[in-house]
Amino acid sequence: MRVFVTGARGFVGGHLVPRLVDEGFEVTATDLDLDVTDATAVAGRLKLAQPEAIIHLASQSSVAASAVDPESTHSVNYGGARSVLEGALRCGSRPRILLIGSAEEYGSSSPDSPPLTEDAPLAPASAYARSKAEAEALGTEFAEQGLDVVRVRAFGHTGPGQSDTFVLSNFARQTAEIEAGRRAPVLRVGNLASVRDFLDVDDVVEAYLRLLDPDVPADIYNVASGVGTPLRELLDALLGLAKQRPLIECDPERVRPADYLVGDASRLRTATGWAPSVPIERMLERVLDDWRRKISES
Repeated sequence: MRVFVTGARGFVGGHLVPRLVDEGFEVTATDLDLDVTDATAVAGRLKLAQPEAIIHLASQSSVAASAVDPESTHSVNYGGARSVLEGALRCGSRPRILLIGSAEEYGSSSPDSPPLTEDAPLAPASAYARSKAEAEALGTEFAEQGLDVVRVRAFGHTGPGQSDTFVLSNFARQTAEIEAGRRAPVLRVGNLASVRDFLDVDDVVEAYLRLLDPDVPADIYNVASGVGTPLRELLDALLGLAKQRPLIECDPERVRPADYLVGDASRLRTATGWAPSVPIERMLERVLDDWRRKISES
């Protein structure tokens, strides 16, 4: 299968592309060499590649950055999705498209509510989440025109290579810096009461590969573990892997209201047989070891 990947050098792309190659896919990997907001450029690259599948990863993925520059976030996330969908419609190869969205589209639910299914109402609370919800709605419009569009709502995931703008990677970096004597033994955190559904990036990549199967119905799919864990417990588990125990200090600039976001991936499991396989402890160990390596080499 010929697969066209946008955002190939990003966090998930860095894990996805090697896995596609290992599995024997013919991969066209694009990143900063292709401005996804340039519909003409995207259409040209797709026409040249004639892909049988597209995995659209390219996006502005930070909620915090979207608050600073919502216009740019909308341009990249919504405009980029439009470019890819329009290009796919015209490229002639009729590819399957994985349009990668986010659990942030749901907004926060209440702690006593069951894990969110794909039928739960969307309540995006940030510029990032709104841009992803709008891109997904656009994907649905194109699906109704006959395009083979799989819309993915990925819940939280981490692993080697993730930016420290994301919470678990940030905790891991601080921990590794403390171990290496690069930082005072104080780990600064925000609101640890939030409950999140986290996956290892390799499990997410596995889900995306399974959704490439043309026999899997083109639908909306959560990629989630179904298990919610307070950030406090995740931090405790991470520090259980550390060589020393730092003090925990609340940083007012990091504090956000507590949220609760847990997904139900029954639809994905029924359609593909997918289930997460990497335990939380191993997920945390991988991201911590990655930061230890980076710091030792810096």
